[in-house]
Amino acid sequence: MICRSCLRTGARAEASLLSSTPSRRPFMRIPGRPFSSVTTPARAPPAQISRTQPQIVGWSQRFYSASAGAPSPLESTKSVIPEKPELLSEGESQIWDILVAELFPTELVVKDISGGCGSMYGIDIVSEKFRGLNMLKQQRLVNAALGDLVKEWHGLQLKTRTP
Repeated sequence: MICRSCLRTGARAEASLLSSTPSRRPFMRIPGRPFSSVTTPARAPPAQISRTQPQIVGWSQRFYSASAGAPSPLESTKSVIPEKPELLSEGESQIWDILVAELFPTELVVKDISGGCGSMYGIDIVSEKFRGLNMLKQQRLVNAALGDLVKEWHGLQLKTRTP
């Protein structure tokens, strides 16, 4: 426990430290506080400190909804559906066809990551249908599109994103 005299001395030392510049007193130990080799910069009086909140610029000017004359996102993405790769296995091709028909992806990658036996697939899909949905709901959409086909697999690595 520190006596009143030591507390007063510490308070005076702290006050003098705050009013001094770091170049005059580079290292100082204040009683009752751990030693620090970091200098404390002089602080501005409270009247000079700005109490206003920072303003966020540009948020009120952003509009996320489409204009009335613009085509809907699903209509515009139908023409951007990626081409089906030629080197897909039979299982990968089946998954590709189902996902393209159901979710109209802008990007789609289907890989058999089981080593060729078709028991585990990796799917990376980007679709406008995912907009506004959390990750769990996006993955549920993919699982619903694939239906009972998923039940035959050992595992599924699924990555969903919005364009």
